[in-house]
Amino acid sequence: MTAPATKRAATSLADDVGSILARLGAGPGEGGAGALVARSPVSGEVLARLPTDQAADADAAIARAHAAFLAWRLVPAPKRGELVRLLGEELRAAKDDLGRLVSIEVGKIRSEGLGEVQEMIDICDFAVGLSRQLYGQTIATERAEHRMMETWHPLGVVGIITAFNFPVAVWSWNAALALVCGNAVLWKPSEKAPLTALATQALFERAAARLREQGVDVPPGLAAVLVGGRELGETIVDNPRVALVSATGSTAMGRRVGPRIAGRFGRAILELGGNNAAIVTPTADLDLTLRAAAFAAMGTAGQRCTTLRRLFVHDSVYDTFVPRLQQAYRSVAVGDPLAADTLIGPLIDKPAFEAMQQALQDAAAAGGAICGGERVDAGFGADAYYVRPALVEMPTPAGPVERETFAPILYVMRYGDFAEALRLHNAVPQGLSSSIFTNDLREAETFLSAGGSDCGIANVNIGPSGAEIGGAFGGEKETGGGREAGSDAWKAYMRRATNTINYGRTLPLAQGVRFDVA
Repeated sequence: MTAPATKRAATSLADDVGSILARLGAGPGEGGAGALVARSPVSGEVLARLPTDQAADADAAIARAHAAFLAWRLVPAPKRGELVRLLGEELRAAKDDLGRLVSIEVGKIRSEGLGEVQEMIDICDFAVGLSRQLYGQTIATERAEHRMMETWHPLGVVGIITAFNFPVAVWSWNAALALVCGNAVLWKPSEKAPLTALATQALFERAAARLREQGVDVPPGLAAVLVGGRELGETIVDNPRVALVSATGSTAMGRRVGPRIAGRFGRAILELGGNNAAIVTPTADLDLTLRAAAFAAMGTAGQRCTTLRRLFVHDSVYDTFVPRLQQAYRSVAVGDPLAADTLIGPLIDKPAFEAMQQALQDAAAAGGAICGGERVDAGFGADAYYVRPALVEMPTPAGPVERETFAPILYVMRYGDFAEALRLHNAVPQGLSSSIFTNDLREAETFLSAGGSDCGIANVNIGPSGAEIGGAFGGEKETGGGREAGSDAWKAYMRRATNTINYGRTLPLAQGVRFDVA
């Protein structure tokens, strides 16, 4: 890589971040001296140095959260929903600032940074409606003059451990639902994205203050942020007062976290790896498919859990479609994510770049033909890692194809038989998201059927990424099996009670059992 001709002023992004934090009420004091160095992948420069919380701090925060839960669970659910409604208002007012902070801290292009904040607003709207719809049900009973029903109650403290790639949206999926369900929330953001968490917490505190002005008691400690490393996550995972842990990260992380939570009989929502695939059939609309595959594979610099990583293209359209896709890879704008015309921003850091280069070396050794993948000089120097997305034509779906590399690498393979393509599609350990591009009704319905995609998300004629909050988000197999966001995901944040009421004067027993005493 040649030396850059231009570079941002050394403190430009840091000054920008300081101003944003001050406007949002999170600083500039939050960005003082400390052990955790927050850097921007945009330029590699230091944004802030933050003090870190220790295990004792986490234990104290959990105790405060538990005390807050004991009070908050007694607040009527619609009043709890009002807190989330006010949070949504604060997010709307701060959308530009918080979206820009997301872009600076994790390198997302501007529309994606703003889109992430919009996702937070959307889940707040969803949760407000949900606060009046925490329905149980009446159940038929075999006993006369009895009524049986199901009720749902708040669960406790919800620990939320998030990854860098969606630094605020995933918190909101959990927190908005958890709060209307009557729980307290404790958030450990990624060490690579602490500033957006501090800004979001400041907005939450604004919303809480407004609700207190309405006469509703919002207990202190109801929502809190813990800044630090792995030991903080371990404290949250191991503490029996944390009723539910929602953790987003790698499958390796899930292997460590899952057994520890299960060992204390806690609940877990694990959002882990995704090695997502799409099938392009002979009847596919290739113009639509090109746009969908390009965004799904290259968007967010390939750093989404739902990024398209494997593409199976039918023999009959392969030689037409793949060269067009290669051209898109060669021409897509890579550079400063804050610039209006950029579509691909930086990788998060050097280890991500090195993992990408290793995967490409492994692909070449397995016979892959690589288009792209080289480092790009975006004018920010050696500490910013920009790459051209890589499209790799593979002879077989082996080697690096079988694992998730968190970078913009798309492995493309031919197929001739639909059943074989479907088998290969499912032949990876992960099971998050999937797509098929077809105008054949039978292929589409087969893909969505029990004998089709084995993923938690299965789409037709759209890519695997870009899920809306109305549907439950999550996957199967090594993806973890948890669900967040829409549909009935709210039930994970509550405990179910089955109630039977005898309003008669006799005591019939179920199943015809007799137990008469004098």
